[in-house]
Amino acid sequence: MYSLLQSLYEIIPATIAYIFSLLVFLTGIVIFFEKRNPSQTVAWLLILLVFPVVGFVLYFFFGNNIRKRALFKRMKLDNGPIDCYQLIESQKERVTQKLVFCCDEFRDVKHKLINLLLNNSKTPFTYNNKSEVLTYGVDAFDSKIEAMENAKHHIHLEYFIVKDDNLGNKIKDLLIKKAKQGVKVRFIYDGLGGINLGKKFINDLKAAGVQIKAFLPIKVPFFSSEFNHRNHRKILVIDGTTGYLGGLNIGDEYINKNPNYPYWRDTHIKIQGEAVYIIQNVFLKNWRFLTGEEVEGKDYFPKQGKVGHELIQIVPSGPDYDWESIQQAYFSIITSAKNKIYVTTPYLIPDESITMALKTAALSGVEVKIIVPGIPDKKIVYYATTSYFEELIQAGVKIFVYKKGFIHAKVLTVDNTIASIGTANFDNRSFLYNFEINAFCFHSETVARLDLDFYNDLKECEQVTLAALENKTLWARFMESIARLASPLL
Repeated sequence: MYSLLQSLYEIIPATIAYIFSLLVFLTGIVIFFEKRNPSQTVAWLLILLVFPVVGFVLYFFFGNNIRKRALFKRMKLDNGPIDCYQLIESQKERVTQKLVFCCDEFRDVKHKLINLLLNNSKTPFTYNNKSEVLTYGVDAFDSKIEAMENAKHHIHLEYFIVKDDNLGNKIKDLLIKKAKQGVKVRFIYDGLGGINLGKKFINDLKAAGVQIKAFLPIKVPFFSSEFNHRNHRKILVIDGTTGYLGGLNIGDEYINKNPNYPYWRDTHIKIQGEAVYIIQNVFLKNWRFLTGEEVEGKDYFPKQGKVGHELIQIVPSGPDYDWESIQQAYFSIITSAKNKIYVTTPYLIPDESITMALKTAALSGVEVKIIVPGIPDKKIVYYATTSYFEELIQAGVKIFVYKKGFIHAKVLTVDNTIASIGTANFDNRSFLYNFEINAFCFHSETVARLDLDFYNDLKECEQVTLAALENKTLWARFMESIARLASPLL
């Protein structure tokens, strides 16, 4: 009996080791044949080779494309309450015949971008719009709070981060007040970004009649198939006629009230008009995915009077779309630029295609300027960002670090003619993994306003030089190398 137990004691660990080794090997084969971006494939294989146990667990929960396809299959089949197929097809015909921007110097570039977005994001462009750029958090939340105060029928919110702090409770109290007045309030918060929301915060809202739902909640922290796909959107829709999107979450730091971030620089946009239909449709598609509730009708898509004359195309992206809509749009814009490209982003971790596009534009004589934070909020992401500096600067890209505080705006403008403003960062996580939403604006005054913001931000920046990069410490170089290896997964 003793000898049998001793034999089992020796055999079982060896058997487990063999089985696990086989699983790791098979996982490597799966990764190899998934036809990913080569940099992603290499990154996963390196992690699996160097840290087999950790790599296997990470891939099983975070990198498995089969699990992702199964998880979001239902969302892919849902176009939302309004099906824009016929409108998109007619708009494609108009763009092909160059009936949009007839007398515009940059009409070919605009036609190319609009046609791309009609095909990859399946969202139409709209003309009857008026927009307002909101450069500072305080101004943006003043505008949002006023709009919510005036809501008559519904308020829809979708946010990555919601905090139980002064601003969070101010918004909560307002939503409770409006719900008690009979306004329908629906609230989506990301299950990871809002993981620290207390039960009292949520229960207070529910008790007043607010419908609140977590997007893919993290039931076992850091170990679930949903962890890698976060809802990074920041959407507010009031009565189907007014919408907001941009970089601002709900928390004190976004209005300069957090001592850890005494000054927070961000950008949001307020839109009135028919583009709000698309923002609404994106929200209600997610709401139906989470709750099964069908929300539709003229109260949510009311007839719009004449509002303005700004062409805006709202572009969502995420795991529920066939194409990386925003990434492809950025690539198209950058490669089509003739004079200048201005980028503001808190995280600069582009893939090979966007990196090559930026370098090629700069080498072609296009003025390429990028503003990133000089104060990190996430060290590993900051090191990944700085790892791109040298090769970009060598190609002629000018990089500036913002010193006044933390800059969180996500803005791209090109040639005084096209602008993108929204929730997507200039990184793989926003391009490939997260649910995002951007507004692509073709109105010259909107682009000019965003360019003015860029020039003002430059006054608070220091330019990064190759000479400064040569003086980096050995530790900084080591951390950049580690972060760069992981950059396809960040």
